[in-house]
Amino acid sequence: MRDFSQLLDALTYTRSRNAKLKLVGDYLKRTPDPDRGIALAALTGTLDIKAVKPAQIRALAEERIDPVLLRMSRDYVGDSAETVSLLWPVPEGEPELDDGTVTIAEAVGRLINASRMDAPKEVARMLDHLDASGRYALLKLATGELRVGLSARLAKQALADAFGLDVEGVEEVWHAMAPPFTELFDWAEGRGPQPTAEDVPVFRPFMLAHPLEEGSVDLADYAAEWKWDGIRVQLVHAGEQTRLYSRTGDDITGSFPEVAESFRTVGVLDGELLVRGTGQGADEHGGAAASFNALQQRLGRKNVSAKVQSDYPVFVRLYDILFDGKEDLRALGWAERRTRLEAFMPRLDSDRFDLSQLIEADSFEALGEIRSAARDASIEGMMLKRRDSAYVGGRRAGLWYKWKRDPLTADCVVMYAQRGSGKRSSFYSDYTFGCWTEGGELLPVGKAYMGFTDEELKWLDRWVRNHTVQRFGPVREVDKSLVFEVAFDSIHASRRHKSGLAMRFPRISRIRTDKPADEADRIATLEAMAT
Repeated sequence: MRDFSQLLDALTYTRSRNAKLKLVGDYLKRTPDPDRGIALAALTGTLDIKAVKPAQIRALAEERIDPVLLRMSRDYVGDSAETVSLLWPVPEGEPELDDGTVTIAEAVGRLINASRMDAPKEVARMLDHLDASGRYALLKLATGELRVGLSARLAKQALADAFGLDVEGVEEVWHAMAPPFTELFDWAEGRGPQPTAEDVPVFRPFMLAHPLEEGSVDLADYAAEWKWDGIRVQLVHAGEQTRLYSRTGDDITGSFPEVAESFRTVGVLDGELLVRGTGQGADEHGGAAASFNALQQRLGRKNVSAKVQSDYPVFVRLYDILFDGKEDLRALGWAERRTRLEAFMPRLDSDRFDLSQLIEADSFEALGEIRSAARDASIEGMMLKRRDSAYVGGRRAGLWYKWKRDPLTADCVVMYAQRGSGKRSSFYSDYTFGCWTEGGELLPVGKAYMGFTDEELKWLDRWVRNHTVQRFGPVREVDKSLVFEVAFDSIHASRRHKSGLAMRFPRISRIRTDKPADEADRIATLEAMAT
């Protein structure tokens, strides 16, 4: 257990991508089965201990630790697992045990097999018999909140690098396996064949795009299509089962059952999940779609009622085809796959699926003019795809480009600041900002934690500490004197926010120390931008 805890610590304080890869790879090579498989599941977010929730851990800790001391320490440390592991009192007469006493597999096995009622007691029993390092690792495993700056893709890359595997081969079979991934390590160490995903509805890595630099490609070699403001999805039907996957490989079938039920043809398709709408200008861009704000009403729901399905009807705008039946088409060029996708379309429910429209233009200038008029149709921008490009996972230079529309901006006043997590746990790095009503009231319109440099973060942290007017646990209210220029992709009406507005992808574009707070933007200005 201690070895895993030390790995988490090292990953948290290591910025170098290559160093992170080596840390994980070395750990996987020296750790025996099944512990390394459980650790890999935790690092990739595929370890799900349903009986333990963060709220239960907090309640458990408050039974043993003064709640005021716990909250103050959590505010200072910035991480709940680290706080509890350091403060947890060992019962009198119970010696702390070393990391060899409870293995990762044993600890996770106990929690997975425990009921919701018994799981907190099982956590407490193990916390009583572990040292601080072991407690930290246990709590990270139990809650799944690792926060060590390592993506699932990077963890798989570390595995591939350590054992000389092709990471695309690992991705190809990943969803056909479950922790502790015994068959994966048998393949990695030459004891068994490469696992197969045949007749299993597994996720294949998406092909991604690089941002476009204007004029960097020859339009004769590329096809252009719209980039819609929904979520990228992959539809898979195999072995008489259908699965719907998000861009990160999460199974979201349960949130959109009507889409899964409508896809009964063997194959794998790539597209954009959208809500039906009547946006201005939508018809000339390929069909009506509502804003992302409408789609948010469907995201994350485990149980979707008939009313929700009726109020927010979803469909998929298809971009690509990876498999036609059992035939793998990914090695074909985009133009050939597009022809195959067009031929595939008649087999699909036209109420649930349609085809992405291609954009015709004879110059970048003409394409730019078309792009600039696309905001009202809930479109993010354009995609440029090389006509002869195979479908390959990840980002490959020169193949696909995204040309997003220019962001909207607004000058907003900083209202609140909150500590970050991980390496930012000592800094006030998360900022809530607002705009003025006509009556002079400041209402929050968004929250951002990116867009500034490390030096700017240090300056902002000092500013927050010197301008605090009230404290609410980990949150500080500041005097209303600092202005941010905030960039965002779009803004939508929202009944969940006091201002009635919600920004999409807000980030801090500039710190406006030159601008008085009373000259920041008005709510009415943002309402005029809303779609």
